[in-house]
Amino acid sequence: MADFFAVFAMPEAWAALATLIVLEIVLGIDNLVFISILTNKLPEKQRPMARQIGIGLALGLRLVLLAAIAWIVGLTSTMIDLGISGPPGEHGEVTFETAFSWRDIILIVGGLFLVWKATTEIHHTIDPEPSETVFGGGKAGLGFASAITQIILLDMVFSIDSILTAVGMTDHLPIMVVAVVVAVLVMLLSAGPLARFISANPTVVMLALAFLLMIGMVLIADGFGVHVPKGYIYAAMAFSVFVEVLNLVARKKNKTTEPATERRADTP
Repeated sequence: MADFFAVFAMPEAWAALATLIVLEIVLGIDNLVFISILTNKLPEKQRPMARQIGIGLALGLRLVLLAAIAWIVGLTSTMIDLGISGPPGEHGEVTFETAFSWRDIILIVGGLFLVWKATTEIHHTIDPEPSETVFGGGKAGLGFASAITQIILLDMVFSIDSILTAVGMTDHLPIMVVAVVVAVLVMLLSAGPLARFISANPTVVMLALAFLLMIGMVLIADGFGVHVPKGYIYAAMAFSVFVEVLNLVARKKNKTTEPATERRADTP
């Protein structure tokens, strides 16, 4: 406990904490979008519990991984090397490689799962035949246990990425723990409003699924050594959300002006 307070007595620790909290919250957006979309397929009464369990598991996994930092760092050691690499880039960096660590394998498997899940849900959404949809409109709703299992699988992928980011930012475990707890609490507070917003706006569901598809591809690329700057990804997501918000506002205004227009047209 004394070491805990000693770390936060250093001014640079607070700067590192603030930066890491922001990074952890941003990294948690992917996890939160997946949980929101998946739990919206459950019956209304089960959704809050599923979201709480999913986010609680995310926190638990992150804390367990923090307690095993030496093992987590070891996940970056090469386990399999196929000896294949891409041509050098403009600055001499390797464009892709097949020297895989356990982290790379986990990212590739998680990315493939996300691509499969997002593609399947997009198909269910645009299929004209009555079928199960992302927002729970179908007869064959997702089972509670199945939803929790899928959330656990993706929690593992996102948790490892989150903890490796924390390890790269600071050497102080107390800062990592506080940043992770704060970020997960923000996820917990945001989960309900985000899930309700996604459920009430079908076009946002498609946008969120497109995000998951893109995130899955980025995870796969990262596993093959192609590191796409996260800033580009989140900037593209933010711009897409901004455009969708404009569309939502425009549709809302059109709905409010249509009755008035119809009344004027009926007036002799």
